[in-house]
Amino acid sequence: MKLLSVNLGRAKAVPYTDQPEGLTGIDKRPTDAPVKVAAPGPKGVGASGLAGDTVCDTRHHGGNDQAVYAVAREDLDDWERELGRTLANGAFGENLTTEGIDVSGALIGERWRVGSQVVLEVSSGRIPCLTFQGHMGEQRWVKRFTQKGASGAYLRVIEPGEIRAGDPVEIVHRPDHDVTVALVFRAITTERQLQPRLLAAGEALHSEAREWARKYVEKRGA
Repeated sequence: MKLLSVNLGRAKAVPYTDQPEGLTGIDKRPTDAPVKVAAPGPKGVGASGLAGDTVCDTRHHGGNDQAVYAVAREDLDDWERELGRTLANGAFGENLTTEGIDVSGALIGERWRVGSQVVLEVSSGRIPCLTFQGHMGEQRWVKRFTQKGASGAYLRVIEPGEIRAGDPVEIVHRPDHDVTVALVFRAITTERQLQPRLLAAGEALHSEAREWARKYVEKRGA
Protein backbone atom coordinates (compact mmCIF):
# COMPACT_ATOMS: atom_id res chain seq x y z
CA MET A 1 0.00 0.00 0.00
CA LYS A 2 1.46 3.32 -0.98
CA LEU A 3 0.83 6.93 -1.87
CA LEU A 4 1.12 7.35 -5.62
CA SER A 5 0.77 11.12 -5.61
CA VAL A 6 0.07 14.15 -3.44
CA ASN A 7 -2.16 16.58 -5.34
CA LEU A 8 -2.59 20.30 -4.71
CA GLY A 9 -5.03 22.80 -6.20
CA ARG A 10 -4.99 26.55 -6.73
CA ALA A 11 -7.98 28.86 -6.96
CA LYS A 12 -9.42 29.00 -10.46
CA ALA A 13 -12.40 30.96 -11.82
CA VAL A 14 -14.96 28.66 -13.48
CA PRO A 15 -18.57 29.02 -14.67
CA TYR A 16 -19.84 25.86 -12.94
CA THR A 17 -19.57 26.63 -9.21
CA ASP A 18 -21.93 28.44 -6.86
CA GLN A 19 -19.05 29.66 -4.71
CA PRO A 20 -19.75 33.41 -4.26
CA GLU A 21 -16.63 34.52 -6.16
CA GLY A 22 -16.90 31.79 -8.80
CA LEU A 23 -13.70 30.10 -7.63
CA THR A 24 -12.78 26.46 -7.06
CA GLY A 25 -9.67 24.53 -6.08
CA ILE A 26 -10.90 21.20 -7.43
CA ASP A 27 -8.33 21.09 -10.25
CA LYS A 28 -5.53 19.42 -8.27
CA ARG A 29 -2.16 18.46 -9.74
CA PRO A 30 0.56 16.12 -8.42
CA THR A 31 3.63 17.57 -6.75
CA ASP A 32 6.98 15.87 -6.19
CA ALA A 33 7.84 18.09 -3.23
CA PRO A 34 7.20 17.12 0.40
CA VAL A 35 3.93 18.57 1.70
CA LYS A 36 3.11 19.52 5.29
CA VAL A 37 -0.13 18.09 6.64
CA ALA A 38 -1.97 19.43 9.70
CA ALA A 39 -5.52 19.83 11.03
CA PRO A 40 -6.90 23.01 9.42
CA GLY A 41 -9.54 23.94 12.02
CA PRO A 42 -13.34 23.67 12.09
CA LYS A 43 -15.39 23.59 8.91
CA GLY A 44 -16.29 27.07 7.75
CA VAL A 45 -13.03 28.40 9.16
CA GLY A 46 -10.38 25.83 8.27
CA ALA A 47 -9.69 24.88 4.68
CA SER A 48 -7.37 22.13 3.44
CA GLY A 49 -5.14 20.05 5.67
CA LEU A 50 -2.34 20.21 3.10
CA ALA A 51 -0.04 23.21 2.89
CA GLY A 52 -0.23 24.79 -0.56
CA ASP A 53 -3.66 23.35 -1.35
CA THR A 54 -6.61 25.68 -1.88
CA VAL A 55 -10.19 25.17 -0.72
CA CYS A 56 -12.36 28.00 -2.02
CA ASP A 57 -15.82 27.06 -0.78
CA THR A 58 -15.43 26.48 2.95
CA ARG A 59 -19.22 26.25 3.31
CA HIS A 60 -19.05 22.70 1.98
CA HIS A 61 -15.39 21.70 1.88
CA GLY A 62 -12.39 21.59 4.17
CA GLY A 63 -12.26 21.67 7.95
CA ASN A 64 -11.02 19.07 10.39
CA ASP A 65 -13.41 16.28 9.33
CA GLN A 66 -12.59 16.86 5.66
CA ALA A 67 -8.95 17.86 5.95
CA VAL A 68 -7.72 15.37 3.34
CA TYR A 69 -9.49 13.59 0.48
CA ALA A 70 -8.19 10.25 -0.80
CA VAL A 71 -9.09 8.28 -3.93
CA ALA A 72 -7.83 4.84 -4.96
CA ARG A 73 -5.97 4.67 -8.26
CA GLU A 74 -7.88 1.44 -8.84
CA ASP A 75 -11.15 3.42 -8.84
CA LEU A 76 -9.74 5.96 -11.29
CA ASP A 77 -8.67 3.07 -13.54
CA ASP A 78 -12.19 1.64 -13.39
CA TRP A 79 -13.63 5.00 -14.40
CA GLU A 80 -11.09 5.28 -17.23
CA ARG A 81 -12.46 2.08 -18.72
CA GLU A 82 -16.03 3.29 -18.37
CA LEU A 83 -15.45 6.82 -19.66
CA GLY A 84 -12.98 5.87 -22.36
CA ARG A 85 -10.47 8.55 -21.43
CA THR A 86 -7.40 9.02 -19.27
CA LEU A 87 -7.78 10.25 -15.70
CA ALA A 88 -4.60 11.61 -14.17
CA ASN A 89 -3.88 11.38 -10.47
CA GLY A 90 -5.83 14.22 -8.86
CA ALA A 91 -8.58 14.07 -11.51
CA PHE A 92 -11.33 13.80 -8.90
CA GLY A 93 -9.93 16.70 -6.90
CA GLU A 94 -8.33 14.30 -4.44
CA ASN A 95 -5.34 15.24 -2.32
CA LEU A 96 -4.04 11.67 -2.12
CA THR A 97 -4.08 9.09 -4.89
CA THR A 98 -3.38 5.68 -3.35
CA GLU A 99 -2.48 2.23 -4.57
CA GLY A 100 -3.34 -1.04 -2.88
CA ILE A 101 -5.94 0.38 -0.47
CA ASP A 102 -9.68 -0.27 -0.61
CA VAL A 103 -10.44 3.37 0.16
CA SER A 104 -14.24 3.18 -0.09
CA GLY A 105 -14.17 -0.07 1.90
CA ALA A 106 -12.24 1.55 4.75
CA LEU A 107 -13.91 1.65 8.15
CA ILE A 108 -14.93 4.92 9.72
CA GLY A 109 -12.30 5.58 12.38
CA GLU A 110 -9.68 3.50 10.58
CA ARG A 111 -6.26 5.09 10.88
CA TRP A 112 -3.52 5.21 8.27
CA ARG A 113 0.11 6.04 8.80
CA VAL A 114 1.42 7.78 5.71
CA GLY A 115 5.20 7.92 5.53
CA SER A 116 7.01 8.11 8.86
CA GLN A 117 5.11 10.96 10.51
CA VAL A 118 1.51 11.50 9.47
CA VAL A 119 -1.49 9.60 10.86
CA LEU A 120 -4.89 10.14 9.24
CA GLU A 121 -8.33 8.92 10.34
CA VAL A 122 -11.20 8.04 8.00
CA SER A 123 -14.31 10.16 8.68
CA SER A 124 -16.74 9.80 5.73
CA GLY A 125 -17.23 9.56 1.99
CA ARG A 126 -17.32 12.39 -0.53
CA ILE A 127 -20.74 13.54 -1.76
CA PRO A 128 -20.62 14.66 -5.42
CA CYS A 129 -21.68 18.20 -6.31
CA LEU A 130 -22.30 20.25 -9.44
CA THR A 131 -18.79 21.72 -9.23
CA PHE A 132 -17.43 18.17 -9.48
CA GLN A 133 -19.72 17.52 -12.44
CA GLY A 134 -18.58 20.67 -14.20
CA HIS A 135 -14.94 19.82 -13.55
CA MET A 136 -15.39 16.35 -15.04
CA GLY A 137 -17.37 17.58 -18.05
CA GLU A 138 -19.49 14.43 -18.07
CA GLN A 139 -23.27 14.40 -18.46
CA ARG A 140 -25.23 13.09 -15.46
CA TRP A 141 -21.94 12.79 -13.58
CA VAL A 142 -23.42 13.28 -10.10
CA LYS A 143 -25.94 10.49 -10.70
CA ARG A 144 -23.37 8.15 -12.27
CA PHE A 145 -20.85 8.73 -9.49
CA THR A 146 -23.55 8.13 -6.88
CA GLN A 147 -24.73 4.92 -8.52
CA LYS A 148 -21.21 3.47 -8.55
CA GLY A 149 -20.78 4.26 -4.85
CA ALA A 150 -16.96 4.37 -4.84
CA SER A 151 -16.79 7.78 -3.22
CA GLY A 152 -13.25 7.93 -1.90
CA ALA A 153 -12.66 8.95 1.70
CA TYR A 154 -12.36 12.12 3.70
CA LEU A 155 -9.79 11.95 6.49
CA ARG A 156 -8.93 14.02 9.53
CA VAL A 157 -5.36 14.61 10.71
CA ILE A 158 -4.43 12.82 13.94
CA GLU A 159 -0.66 13.30 13.80
CA PRO A 160 0.73 16.10 11.58
CA GLY A 161 3.94 16.00 9.59
CA GLU A 162 5.18 15.75 6.02
CA ILE A 163 4.23 13.37 3.23
CA ARG A 164 5.32 12.95 -0.36
CA ALA A 165 4.63 10.77 -3.38
CA GLY A 166 5.94 7.24 -2.93
CA ASP A 167 5.41 7.12 0.84
CA PRO A 168 4.19 3.79 2.21
CA VAL A 169 0.71 3.65 3.73
CA GLU A 170 0.02 1.35 6.68
CA ILE A 171 -3.30 0.70 8.41
CA VAL A 172 -2.43 1.08 12.09
CA HIS A 173 -5.93 0.84 13.59
CA ARG A 174 -9.21 -0.75 12.57
CA PRO A 175 -12.23 -0.14 14.83
CA ASP A 176 -14.61 -2.84 16.01
CA HIS A 177 -17.67 -2.07 13.86
CA ASP A 178 -18.77 -2.57 10.25
CA VAL A 179 -19.45 1.01 9.17
CA THR A 180 -17.49 1.59 5.98
CA VAL A 181 -17.08 4.68 3.83
CA ALA A 182 -19.29 3.02 1.20
CA LEU A 183 -22.02 2.36 3.75
CA VAL A 184 -21.99 5.99 4.90
CA PHE A 185 -22.19 7.14 1.28
CA ARG A 186 -25.19 4.92 0.55
CA ALA A 187 -26.93 5.94 3.76
CA ILE A 188 -26.60 9.63 2.95
CA THR A 189 -27.49 9.38 -0.75
CA THR A 190 -29.63 6.48 -1.97
CA GLU A 191 -30.49 4.28 1.02
CA ARG A 192 -31.36 6.57 3.91
CA GLN A 193 -32.94 3.73 5.87
CA LEU A 194 -29.35 2.66 6.60
CA GLN A 195 -28.63 5.79 8.64
CA PRO A 196 -29.23 4.22 12.08
CA ARG A 197 -26.37 1.80 11.38
CA LEU A 198 -23.96 4.71 11.07
CA LEU A 199 -24.17 5.53 14.76
CA ALA A 200 -22.10 2.43 15.56
CA ALA A 201 -19.07 4.40 14.35
CA GLY A 202 -19.48 6.87 17.22
CA GLU A 203 -17.46 10.05 17.37
CA ALA A 204 -15.21 8.94 14.51
CA LEU A 205 -18.04 9.55 12.06
CA HIS A 206 -18.09 12.95 10.34
CA SER A 207 -20.06 15.27 12.62
CA GLU A 208 -22.60 16.15 9.92
CA ALA A 209 -23.29 12.51 9.03
CA ARG A 210 -23.62 11.68 12.72
CA GLU A 211 -26.18 14.45 13.19
CA TRP A 212 -28.18 13.33 10.14
CA ALA A 213 -28.27 9.77 11.50
CA ARG A 214 -29.36 10.94 14.95
CA LYS A 215 -32.18 13.03 13.49
CA TYR A 216 -33.31 10.07 11.36
CA VAL A 217 -33.50 7.86 14.44
CA GLU A 218 -35.35 10.54 16.43
CA LYS A 219 -37.91 10.92 13.67
CA ARG A 220 -38.34 7.34 12.45
CA GLY A 221 -36.70 5.09 14.99
CA ALA A 222 -33.84 2.64 14.59
